[in-house]
Amino acid sequence: MAENRASVYGEGVPCWVDAQLSDAEAGKRFYGELFGWTFEDALGSSVWALLGGEPVASLAPKMDGRMPTVWTVSFATPDAQALGRRIVAAGGQVVVAPFPVGDLGIAALAADPQGAVFGLWQSASHPGFGRRHEPNTFVWVELYTRDTAAANTFYGGLFHDALFGADAEPDFGRADVADVFPAEMPSHFVTHFRVTDLEDAVGAVQRLGGRVQAPPFETSYGRVAVVTDNQGASFAVLQR
Repeated sequence: MAENRASVYGEGVPCWVDAQLSDAEAGKRFYGELFGWTFEDALGSSVWALLGGEPVASLAPKMDGRMPTVWTVSFATPDAQALGRRIVAAGGQVVVAPFPVGDLGIAALAADPQGAVFGLWQSASHPGFGRRHEPNTFVWVELYTRDTAAANTFYGGLFHDALFGADAEPDFGRADVADVFPAEMPSHFVTHFRVTDLEDAVGAVQRLGGRVQAPPFETSYGRVAVVTDNQGASFAVLQR
């Protein structure tokens, strides 16, 4: 994992995604078949997902069965402690305080004022995605929220340059939860992986034991379907 990518991800840029699963081995079979990922052991009981030998995600068994089965997006930061303080000052909360992940970097978990959970990543030897924006890799994250105006204010304040800077090309959108999900659904992030053929990808998800939460629909950033894997973790596939 080349260290020269450390400078690629400015603060507020989505730089990593990980899945917390009941059965990581079943996750390897599902995502290996769906996206052509290969896997190698990472720190502890987690595994790297690789595409063409480059890291694109990680899978980990849940330490506690009561934890949600979920994909979590992490945003890059040069200083997780300082960003955590800014999150609290803006009305969010730090769910898991910054902690070292071996020599890879420093991780933390936070929630916005509407309760949507996201990660922070302060890189050391692991900058984040080795590949992104191409088929079978991360391409976008959408926050489905109960209050888009409040979300824009919160994240715009935290990550202004990444979202609204002169050269910004954000991979992060905000939408009303009721646009796609039942209105009572809590605010949450949905990680999007790029695919070359949306219908084929949706069919593969179903063949592999997953299900469709929201059938294909048009967005400003491509055609999307929201699905779950065979353990219930939600994600989206996007064709653009």
